[in-house]
Amino acid sequence: MITPHPLQPGDRVAVLSPAWAAPAYFPDLHAQSMERVRTLLELEPVEYPTTAMMGASPQARAADLMAALTDPDIKAIFASIGGDDLITVIPHLDGEALRAASTENGAKAFFGYSDNTNLNHWLWQQGIASYYGGSTMVHLGPAQVDDTHLQTLRAALFGTDLTLPIPTQSEDYGWDWSDPRSLTEPYPRLPSPPLEFIGPNQAVTGPTWGGCLEVLDQMAIAGRLPEPAQLEGAILILETSEVLPPPDYVGRWVRAMGERGYLDAIAGLAFAQPVVEDRDHPAPEGTTPQQRSQTREARREAYTEYLLSNIAPYRTDLLVCLNLPFGHTRPQLVIPYGGQLTLDPVAEVVTAHYR
Repeated sequence: MITPHPLQPGDRVAVLSPAWAAPAYFPDLHAQSMERVRTLLELEPVEYPTTAMMGASPQARAADLMAALTDPDIKAIFASIGGDDLITVIPHLDGEALRAASTENGAKAFFGYSDNTNLNHWLWQQGIASYYGGSTMVHLGPAQVDDTHLQTLRAALFGTDLTLPIPTQSEDYGWDWSDPRSLTEPYPRLPSPPLEFIGPNQAVTGPTWGGCLEVLDQMAIAGRLPEPAQLEGAILILETSEVLPPPDYVGRWVRAMGERGYLDAIAGLAFAQPVVEDRDHPAPEGTTPQQRSQTREARREAYTEYLLSNIAPYRTDLLVCLNLPFGHTRPQLVIPYGGQLTLDPVAEVVTAHYR
């Protein structure tokens, strides 16, 4: 894997919307996120025609991606947010042009998660590492910018190893972005589940691959997943989204990975802290905090049970890390994609090797 070059303060970074142009719908939040790129990261954001364009075609979004990926003056790319149709953009990307530009000018860092799994994986196929996490709209736009997110984002941008800081409070959703409070008022948070290790008491290090399970499912149907041999010694990173897939779906996906040979090939697995609040069907009026807490915990336990029970028939010696806060949770940690991650059950820490 080619590791992206570290950045310097003042570098120009592209802000793109390869999946969904949220900046077009929430311009105030977008403007605040761009100011945070300048002040908190000391970088200069550069927008492209489709960054805030409603209904941009897959071809237009691909053109902006290729323009940013091959421009020597752009040193990194941030996805503004995820979405649900980036799979249609991938066929319009030019791997040969990317590899030529990366050979000449060095690879640049890409930050994205959720539907951007499509793009993380495409870059991985080209031999270029990226970063799973980071969204200008979700993590830099709202009132509260998390220190733990910034620590991992800066480490990925500027190049260093980092023992990942594990927050004790988290949220699945903030304020609705149409609510003015989203710009000025932090959203109340609840206790996070602790990091947990299941399996052998021996640290493992390997290059990461994976992403959002709902997106990997689409990629599998489209015939775009790697062969098991390509994942030999890897750390599989898996997470679920705000869609709240049923726990038995997670079990089926993991079982299918076992049948494909992935579970035999990998050295470890990190399963993200899952979303357990149902935004579209909130708790009924009168539900007590204790009842809500019990519902959240029951959902987490169900995900864990289906995950582990479907790993067991294939591997009883696989190191599994549970509740690592990457993906669809806040605070969100940015982790390497194609780069190295260490799971250490003895010290009970996870270390990201960003360079």
